[in-house]
Amino acid sequence: MPPYDHHRWPRRLTLLCAGLFLLLLGTAAPASAHAALRTSDPADAAVLRTAPRQVTLTFTEPVALLTDSFRVYDPTNHRVRTGPADHAPDHSNTARVSLPAELATGTYTVAWRVVSADSHPVSGALTFSVGRRTATTAPAPDDTENPATAALYNIARYLAYLSLALLLGTAAFVAYCRPPKAAPLRTPVLTAAWTLMASTAALFVLRAPYEEGTPPTGALSPASLARTVTTRPGELLLARLALLLLAAATVAVLRARRRRLPRRATLAVAATVSVPLSLTWSAAEHASAGIQVPLAITSATLHLLAMGTWLGGLAALLRILSRTPSLPLSVPARFSRLALTSVTVLAVTGVYQAWRGLGSWQALTDTAYGRTLLAKLAAVAALLLAAACSRTWIARVARARSRTTTTTPARIPEPATGPPLPEEPVVSSAPPLPLHLLRRSVLAEAAVAMVVLALTTLLTSTVPGRAATEATDPSGPVAGIPTASVTTIPFDVGTPGGHGKVQVTLDPGRVGTSSVQAVVYGPDGGLSTVPELRITLTLPTQRIGPLDTRLTNRGGYWASDAFTLPLPGTWTMRATVRISDLDQVTVSAPVRVAR
Repeated sequence: MPPYDHHRWPRRLTLLCAGLFLLLLGTAAPASAHAALRTSDPADAAVLRTAPRQVTLTFTEPVALLTDSFRVYDPTNHRVRTGPADHAPDHSNTARVSLPAELATGTYTVAWRVVSADSHPVSGALTFSVGRRTATTAPAPDDTENPATAALYNIARYLAYLSLALLLGTAAFVAYCRPPKAAPLRTPVLTAAWTLMASTAALFVLRAPYEEGTPPTGALSPASLARTVTTRPGELLLARLALLLLAAATVAVLRARRRRLPRRATLAVAATVSVPLSLTWSAAEHASAGIQVPLAITSATLHLLAMGTWLGGLAALLRILSRTPSLPLSVPARFSRLALTSVTVLAVTGVYQAWRGLGSWQALTDTAYGRTLLAKLAAVAALLLAAACSRTWIARVARARSRTTTTTPARIPEPATGPPLPEEPVVSSAPPLPLHLLRRSVLAEAAVAMVVLALTTLLTSTVPGRAATEATDPSGPVAGIPTASVTTIPFDVGTPGGHGKVQVTLDPGRVGTSSVQAVVYGPDGGLSTVPELRITLTLPTQRIGPLDTRLTNRGGYWASDAFTLPLPGTWTMRATVRISDLDQVTVSAPVRVAR
């Protein structure tokens, strides 16, 4: 049997884990963005009496517009000429586009795409009908990502995180743990530095196709690069490249002059570069949008530094163990203390970021962000268990050394004349450090650390639970933009073919005067005519109502041009549907009326 090669296994396992996670990220579904669509005007699937003059979307956070943010198709699948996309006055969390003055009767499809404040694109589609609903062949894609662009961008993001962790962790390991020889770490440090530069450049080049959902073939076009330069993510990527080039130039000058900085000066230079370098991530991700942005960016920066120190330091320790035949016990002992400090920072900042991202306990299981967070917590727990085993083993070896390091008398040859000389104490050597056990433990930690890093990358690309909840909460604020309220109420009179649903639109659905439109759908989902439809609203908490909307039949739909809602709150909407002289039913549903 060939002898065990302890140099080969860590390398093979690292390459295997990296390959698997690059494959996972490359074939994963497109990332969800932080911004989520809260409301639209017209509302999705609304049937309007008159043609709207514009389409307005309201999101859970500020969004940036693209050159082709809106595409509107008419009932015959021809694109409608629209005005330029812009924001509503003083509301950067909106996107709107003006429509032609004359729109034909039928169903229109609106496809939209914007970029959220945390740099991720978000897209979707909705439909509205003028006069009546018609069949439409216009595309209504929920996903407009280009698979090749999304895969390349996700791989570059993961490589950037991985190389940053290696750089930060190796620097902290060398400065604090003081290995006897740092030469084995030179190759991985240079590889990480070049990988970080290359991945950052790739992210900058792919930024415009990633935002617009286009193929990567046009990434190097002057228009795409010029647009990326003017965006905040592009500026942060350029700042990251500048910091890396500055650090590389400083190292090159020092090596050319054959000068070595003192340890404290080295730490100061490393901190000066690592903090702003980490800020180029935290200022472009989830922390840059939502609530408590300054505190969130500070927390995210500390979280990233602690993660890099722990995981990158773990990789450095594994490299030293695989390249050093003997290692002082002080090196893993110091790393154990460094890892404990990093874990403490990760715990504190992680709890805050989880609270900020989730918003509620229910979001922990009901949202993709919460489920991904649970998976990361499970992986971190496994990593902590492996680290605890290593820490316990190191403490046990240290106690064994302290017991075996004893003082024994040394026999001195008796001189030729005179009395014998006194015996001199000699310190026996400590037992050697059994590195093969430590290697296995650290190797297990490194394998789990790859999982943690991959889940962290996926977590930064997932819509936070708080934003997802706000997007589906009808009671959430609408940022001052008048939007229509659409309520769908199922009904069933108990006879064959006597079921369907009533769709009621309150425009704008706020306190004051609103118009009311109602459409009845039959059991086959198509429009249905009924001899009578009555809609009333009641506010039970204030004992107001029922208020009759006084709908009139407009030929295919029912409407009232003016109906007054006096107070905000959760109203009860009751619809009385009569489908024949003998068959009728009254059904109800809650309706949220904003101020």
